Amino acid sequence: MDKLAKAPGHASVNLDPAHAMRVADLFREHNRALVAFLQCRLHSFSDAQEVAQEAYVRLVTLERPDQVESLRAYLFKIASNLAVDRLRMRQVREDNPLDAPADDLHLAPIPERHAAATDQLQKLYRALRELPAKTARAFVRHVIDGCDIGVIARDMKISERMVRYHVANALAHCRARVDEPEMP
Repeated sequence: MDKLAKAPGHASVNLDPAHAMRVADLFREHNRALVAFLQCRLHSFSDAQEVAQEAYVRLVTLERPDQVESLRAYLFKIASNLAVDRLRMRQVREDNPLDAPADDLHLAPIPERHAAATDQLQKLYRALRELPAKTARAFVRHVIDGCDIGVIARDMKISERMVRYHVANALAHCRARVDEPEMP
C-alpha cells in the first residue's frame, strides 16, 4: 500500500484503496457543487479550488474513515472550516496592510522605475541561482507561488521546520544581494 503523509502535525497513514475509491467517487459526483459552495463563501474561484483540494486531501488521509457516517457531509464540513480559516487570513491581511515604501516610487518617472525594477529582478534571479537547489525551490514555491509550508514539506519530503529554514535563508540571501551596492 502507498504511504501518504497526513496534514501537518499528524503521523503518516496507510492509504486504504477502498476509502480512496470512495473519495474519488465523491470527487466525481460532488466536486462542482463543493467548488460552487466554496466560491459563494470565498468570492474567488481559485481560492475555492484550493480549499476544495485541501479538503479532499484531508478526507483521503483520515485515520479512521469507517467512523464517519457520511463522507459527503464530512467533506463539506472540512471545506467549510477551511474556508473560514481562509477568510480569517484575508481579514488579518486587510487589517495589517504592508506599509508603503519610504521612497515615494510613484513620483519617479516611469522609465526610471522600470529600469530600477528590471535591475532588481535581475539581481533576484542571480541571487536565486547562487542558492542550493532545495533552498531556492522552497523559497520560490512558498514566496512566489504561495504554496503552504506543509504542502512544500510533503512534496520535498522534508520537515516543515526545514522548509521554514530554507525559506528564511533564501530570503536573507536575496535581500542581501538585491540591496548590496554595486561595485564600480
